[in-house]
Amino acid sequence: MTLTSLFSILAFFPLFQGPEQPETVIEVGDPAPEFQALDHNGETWKSSEHVGKKFLVVYFYPADLTGGCTKQACGFRDHYKDLQSAGVEVIGVSGDSVRNHQLFRSVHDLNFPLLADEKGAVAKAFGVPLRDGATLTRSVDGVETKLTRGVTASRWTFVIDPDGNVIHKNTNVTPAKDSEEILRVVASAKENAK
Repeated sequence: MTLTSLFSILAFFPLFQGPEQPETVIEVGDPAPEFQALDHNGETWKSSEHVGKKFLVVYFYPADLTGGCTKQACGFRDHYKDLQSAGVEVIGVSGDSVRNHQLFRSVHDLNFPLLADEKGAVAKAFGVPLRDGATLTRSVDGVETKLTRGVTASRWTFVIDPDGNVIHKNTNVTPAKDSEEILRVVASAKENAK
């Protein structure tokens, strides 16, 4: 069997395929797409009610209660007061369910909204690559709990300015440093606006 024929065979198996590439890709300078999804309380969160009021961070992450995603979320939690003082609102978006988000927020005392994007509609609106979902088992309050997510988004972060335009896009996020980078981005944007 030749190497070419082996690759042809492997192409039929999803395990060997990369993330689904979206049709739309949002870049810095583009207007932010309008979107909505259920938040961790099961209520509809609409971007139209938030964009234009302050800086909005929309960060996409793969999965609740996993290592890098927990570091990223806890960074935003720990810098929450600084972000608020800078006029920044934060939302996290993943393919996890409302229930998974409730558990994630409870276990790590998160203080900002998480959106359930189980079919990947919000990720697709921003051009974030998606992979298949998965089921993880985690111990939550001493109980083994299955967490199933519909899709797995790549870890990308966007900042939308008060005019509704994307001013920052990071497709190579360092989870533990994301919140600090956002503070620098917003401070720079404010300085340049003077």
